[in-house]
Amino acid sequence: MTNKQEKNYTLPIIMMILLFGMISFITNLAAPMGVVLKAQFNVSNFAGLLGNAANFIAYAVMGIPSGILLQRVGYKKTALIAVAVGFLGVGIQYLSGYAGKDSAFIVYLAGAFVAGFSMCLLNAVVNPMLNTLGGGGNKGNQLIQIGGSFNSVMATLTPMIVGILIGDAARARITDIFPFMYAAMAVFAIIFIILLVVSIPEPYAEQSSEPLGKLMLGALKFRHFILGAVGIFVYVGVEVGTFGILNLFLADPSLPNSLNATSAGFVAGMYWFMMLIGRLVGASIGGKVSSRTMLATASGIGLLFVLFAIFSPSSTPVSLPVLKSVDGITSFGFLEVPLNAAFIVLIGLCTSIMWGSIFNLAVEGLGKYLAAASGIFMTLVCGGGILPALQGKIADIAGYLPSYWVIFAGLAYLLFYALAGSRNVNKDISVD
Repeated sequence: MTNKQEKNYTLPIIMMILLFGMISFITNLAAPMGVVLKAQFNVSNFAGLLGNAANFIAYAVMGIPSGILLQRVGYKKTALIAVAVGFLGVGIQYLSGYAGKDSAFIVYLAGAFVAGFSMCLLNAVVNPMLNTLGGGGNKGNQLIQIGGSFNSVMATLTPMIVGILIGDAARARITDIFPFMYAAMAVFAIIFIILLVVSIPEPYAEQSSEPLGKLMLGALKFRHFILGAVGIFVYVGVEVGTFGILNLFLADPSLPNSLNATSAGFVAGMYWFMMLIGRLVGASIGGKVSSRTMLATASGIGLLFVLFAIFSPSSTPVSLPVLKSVDGITSFGFLEVPLNAAFIVLIGLCTSIMWGSIFNLAVEGLGKYLAAASGIFMTLVCGGGILPALQGKIADIAGYLPSYWVIFAGLAYLLFYALAGSRNVNKDISVD
């Protein structure tokens, strides 16, 4: 029976894992696109990161409605809606390449915003769907870990692919990214057709007799949850901003010893590769080390890396083993980058385990309020758009490296949350 069930669900399992990758594929397109927007429209770092902001602000709009949609139409239909919206979002971004000079930037931002709706819905769907397709338990968790690992792989490859397509950052145009968009729309179309025709089980969505508004207010009575929700807002901003500004910093042709867009994308992609390594390590020790200890350790080490990045001289080079592009030829080897960039890449080791740690600490002891709390969490993922935009503005005013004080402040807050803010001081509240 088990073997038959696994065989029957092989195709939808593959589709869910592909969707895990598409979340990363589309989300992480926004930051390196800042290089394109700066070149094509001659805008600031702040404006260059507005596509990223539009993508994540969609979470603020769709976070809670995504939970309501799951309750009303189920997971499969929600997944189909999410995939269709994702196709539309990428399609609008594609059309921005043909729009007039005065409207292309706005059309691109609209596409990024619509794509953000899709990513929010997919985030709400793929984890429980994979768990259910795997039959729950260890097998379900294993599939989620596989999906998460594929997500990290795509996060690593995305800035590299964009860098290859761009080539010369000073001449970058949206049309350069068309092959990337063709591939994304094709994958969305294939997944939609397959999900439409295959029969898959629905994850069990627990119904509550209490209205959602009351449950949300109940979750907000817990201090450790409120501080944890702020922590998710901060964390996603730290994760995205660390990478996004690094890519702009390395590819800025106005700076001495700047890299071409391809090499800059490869180096920035190493940040996500460090996150992949960190997640694999975190998964291996997660059963022995508490979430509080992991978050405190990662935040503390991350703070040191940020300080080293800010205060290290940019004139000091260090060689990183990466793919590089020299005179149009791409090869693997050692590439000289500023020492600051190497420390920024290493921050990926620290941010890798933070989402799970913050979530676990924040929802501990919430009982019946857990589902409503998850909706609030998804809404606050919008920090991934707001904080990087703020960091980009500071980069415009004070420079790239001083902008990393935003990252320092975010990691300092997460250290506080791990050490003190995550303790449940509201155990007298009934959660049954």
